[in-house]
Amino acid sequence: MEEIKGSLSKPVEVIACIAMTLFFVAILYAPTLILRLPPPQSFKNFMIRRFICAAVSAVASVIFCALLLPIRRWEASYLFGVYGIRSDHIWQAVVFPLFLTSLMYAGSLMLKSMLLMNKWKEHRNQDGRPLFNCIRSTLLSFPGQMSSVASNVLFWRNFVVAPLTEELVFRACMIPILLCGGFKAYNVIFLCPTFFSLAHLNHMTEIYSRQNYSLLKASMVVGLQLGYTVIFGSYASFLLIRTGNLVAPLIAHVFCNCMGLPVLFVQRKGLVSVAFVAGMISFAWLLFPVTRADLYNDRTNNCRCWQGYCSWN
Repeated sequence: MEEIKGSLSKPVEVIACIAMTLFFVAILYAPTLILRLPPPQSFKNFMIRRFICAAVSAVASVIFCALLLPIRRWEASYLFGVYGIRSDHIWQAVVFPLFLTSLMYAGSLMLKSMLLMNKWKEHRNQDGRPLFNCIRSTLLSFPGQMSSVASNVLFWRNFVVAPLTEELVFRACMIPILLCGGFKAYNVIFLCPTFFSLAHLNHMTEIYSRQNYSLLKASMVVGLQLGYTVIFGSYASFLLIRTGNLVAPLIAHVFCNCMGLPVLFVQRKGLVSVAFVAGMISFAWLLFPVTRADLYNDRTNNCRCWQGYCSWN
């Protein structure tokens, strides 16, 4: 890591990250404002157009990052490794971060479990069926529900396109660039989310104009969203730097999009709050042990990583 750290100046790297952020947002509006294409006829077409724009932005950022970084080897495996895209230690990069992230949502998972149990009890009381049959019917209906969800364009936005493109641009590209600029790992963890949150400022105009919110209400909604993106962005950056594997923040991103904001409190359901507190304590206790570099890499000393896991202090 020492041979690549500081090889680029800090101002250049910050400007490069700002440029990628602006490009990520600006290209979403390029079809209408620059290419003068007619507005999409349906919401599905509108989202597909945005998917294409986000993909172009991600590919452009990857190429820009490769040209900017002092890469001396151009083998495919090495190039993919620059961005944390690896084929080794896949199950560790999926299971451990997913388990760790789920601890933050212990309250939400407890609430969902309680609601599901209440639903099963209602069916049992109405139909007189045993609880086992209620569970069985729920499991049998699951494939059909998943098929319906998978055909929804919002599913592809929230769980495929947005996590993949955002992790590529704001983690896989920006973290190696900032580390090469001489930034410390803990500085990068808090700097990357700043760019990540700036990329969501365009939601302010969309909420204000399309949903007819007042300026104050739109500011509060976007402010809450920006705060959440900063917190999540720090966590995702931490995962990539600690593990060196892009799958780790990617799986956390998908899970967080699925769960939404964590549930802290529900009236007359104190068990939810207890689960939330227990989950957060467990999360804080396991954060560093579960993200140890040796769990995700064959070697952690004298290596030439671009994510900083071999030089973590």
